[in-house]
Amino acid sequence: MNEDIRIHSWPCSYYLDAGKQWIPGKLSLTPASIKFTADKTRELLVDFRLSGVSEIKKESSHLIFSSLTVLEKGTKHWFGSLRPNRNVVFNILEHFWREQLLSGQEGGAGAASESSKGKELTGMLEGSQKRLEDTAKALHAQGEQFDNIMRGLHKIEGDMDVADRLLTELESPSWWPFSTKLWKSPVEAKPKETPAAPDPKSQEEILLRIPAIITHRTDSSAKPGKLTVLPSGLEIQDCNSQLLHRFEARDVDDIWVHTPYEISVRQRFIGKPDTSFRLLAARMPEAIPILEMRFSKKIQFLEDALGFAGARKSPQADLGTSIWQAATGFLGAAASPEGPRKEQVQLQKVSQEEARELRQILKKLKGLALETEAELERQDEALDSIGSSVDRATLTIERQNRRMRKLT
Repeated sequence: MNEDIRIHSWPCSYYLDAGKQWIPGKLSLTPASIKFTADKTRELLVDFRLSGVSEIKKESSHLIFSSLTVLEKGTKHWFGSLRPNRNVVFNILEHFWREQLLSGQEGGAGAASESSKGKELTGMLEGSQKRLEDTAKALHAQGEQFDNIMRGLHKIEGDMDVADRLLTELESPSWWPFSTKLWKSPVEAKPKETPAAPDPKSQEEILLRIPAIITHRTDSSAKPGKLTVLPSGLEIQDCNSQLLHRFEARDVDDIWVHTPYEISVRQRFIGKPDTSFRLLAARMPEAIPILEMRFSKKIQFLEDALGFAGARKSPQADLGTSIWQAATGFLGAAASPEGPRKEQVQLQKVSQEEARELRQILKKLKGLALETEAELERQDEALDSIGSSVDRATLTIERQNRRMRKLT
């Protein structure tokens, strides 16, 4: 079953509240759930669905040890001593949890929900509300810093005006009997800015763009980013949409499909190290059929992906609804004829009180989103203004430095 596919696992320790101790073991992620198995006893101490998670955070236990906490149905689970490091585990768990929220469906196909659908939705929305509130606070603090920068730049521009007036007086002192034009240096012509030529690749059609966890060289460098599939090649970007690397179609030598969620792309060189990126994504099953069509002679399915490679070649399988998409766990319910019926039964579990609570949370989320949008627009304008002011100040300082050197 697609629920049993192990996406990733990490050695770590789990804090067992009953025994007040840390238990070494292995944390595992599947398309539908998070699990923890103890090393010594092989006992499954943690097993809960991603749909029940309301918050994932990086925290410190006893104010010293860095840990990762997962809030699930009111219970906080603590994981420490994470390898290769806490950031990598956090990025991957948050990526799949976020995609779970955006998909709007549960991980397992046709899996029965143990709790009310309304409570699960409320928990998810409360977690989202808290994260949005934290983001709004951070944005507000950032906005105050921009305001302070703007005030500082305005003071610098005022000082530059004073310096310009003083330099003008030095260049044409009152006791100089001749025309000031003989004393003044010629006005420096401002270099004209040449408009940048439009990049033809920026107008290229995008076949697919998905969020992904990107690993380059070492496992400890796994960070969130994006994979973009273009007719001319592949682009890998960071979370700020900055281009990390572009593979031209002719430069791609190998694409290895490790699992339905993880691939590696490599370009080989002679005399220097190969360029290789490893990409892990919840929506990777959507990208693999496209990659296979674009790079049919260069793509290779490894052992853990061979079963899915055979299934996607079935004549009855359509690329849009193939097992590659069902493997995500997010579209599995839609593939089953009983899926919509079970979904209706789950929706009926939402009580009137839960519906009212959901409406209130949604109103708060909408208000926070609008305030955040307004603040972001204000900060965008502030950044443009800061950039222009810095450019003007830099040119003015350079010009005044040249004028002062001529006076000496």
